[in-house]
Amino acid sequence: MERVEQQNKNLADLGAQIDEWLRAQNDFVNADQFAGILRTLLKLAQDNTERGDLKILNRTLQELRRAFRIFAPYRHIRKVSIFGSTRVPEGDPYYDLARSVGQELANAGLMVITGAGPGIMQAGHEGAGREQSFGVNIRLPSAQDANPFIRNDPKLMNFHFFFTRKLMFVKEADAVIIFPGGFGTHDELLESITLAQTGKTQLVPIILMDVPGGTYWSRWQEFLRDDVMSRGYITEREMTFFRTHTGAAAAVEEITKFYRNFHSYRFVGHELVIRLNDPPSAALIERLNRDFADIVIGAVRQSEPLPAEANDANTLHLHRLVMRFNREDYARLRQMIDVINSDEHEV
Repeated sequence: MERVEQQNKNLADLGAQIDEWLRAQNDFVNADQFAGILRTLLKLAQDNTERGDLKILNRTLQELRRAFRIFAPYRHIRKVSIFGSTRVPEGDPYYDLARSVGQELANAGLMVITGAGPGIMQAGHEGAGREQSFGVNIRLPSAQDANPFIRNDPKLMNFHFFFTRKLMFVKEADAVIIFPGGFGTHDELLESITLAQTGKTQLVPIILMDVPGGTYWSRWQEFLRDDVMSRGYITEREMTFFRTHTGAAAAVEEITKFYRNFHSYRFVGHELVIRLNDPPSAALIERLNRDFADIVIGAVRQSEPLPAEANDANTLHLHRLVMRFNREDYARLRQMIDVINSDEHEV
C-alpha cells in the first residue's frame, strides 16, 4: 500500500513539474502539445496500463516520429500516393502505365509515395526516380524487401503497423492514384474515399487508373451502382470523389488542375477557410453563393487571414474565402473546389 501511495505521489510531482515547465515556455509555440503528451503518459502510469499495450504505444510513437522527421524537409512539395498490386510483373501493361505515371508526376515537380515492394510500387518508383520517391514499406512475416529503386534510400521507411503506415500515406498525400490490385489495394482505395466522405482528411484528387480498354474499374463502379447505390448505401454525388483515367498525362493534369487556384482549407471554429492562389473574382463569389447554397450557412465571403491562422506563416500570403460549411456534404465541397479552379472566373 505504501509503495502505491509513493508511486502516486511521484506521479503527482511529475504532473506539477510539467505544469511549471509549461508556464515557463513563453516562446515555445508547441509547448502545450508536448505538455499534453507528457500528461497522457502520466495517466498511462496511473492507469497501470498493461505492458503489451505500452509496447504498442511505444512502437507507434517511434514509427510516427521517424516518419515525421523523414517527410519534414519535403513538407512544401506536393506528393502523390500510388497504390496497386504487388503481383504485377515487369513488362505488364499496368506496370508500364504505373512507370509512366511516376515519370509524369516527377516531370510536373511532384513526389511519389508508394509501398517499397514490387509490382505497381516498384513501377512508380522506377518512373519517378529515387530523388522524387518515398518508400513506405510494411514488415511482414514473409519479409518484403524494398525494390531496387528505393532500397537503402534515406526516404525509405519500414513500418510494423499497417495503421501507422496508412496514416502516413494519407497525411502526406496531395493526391491518390490507385491501380488495379487485390485486398490491400481495395482497403487503401475505400479508406481514401471514406476519409473524404466523412471529412476526416483534406479533400484530394482520387484517381483510378486503368489501361485503355480495361474494365477493372468500370466493373467495380457497376457493382457500386447496382448493389450499393441501389440500396441507398451511397449516393450518386459521392461517386464524384474519384475520377478514372487511362493515360498518365491526363491523370497528372487532373492533379495539377485541382491545385490551379485552390490551395488548401482548414476549419477555424465554425468557419471553413478556403485558401486560394489567386484573388477570387466577384463573379466567382456570386456563383458559389448561388450554386452551393445547400451546403453554406449564411454566405461565402472574401477575407483576410483569420487571427487563429497567424501561426501558419507559410499560408498567410494566400487569398481566402470564408464560409460556414454544413460539414456533412463533402462531395458538394469537392464540386465547389472544381468551380473555384474553373477558367470561367479567371481574374
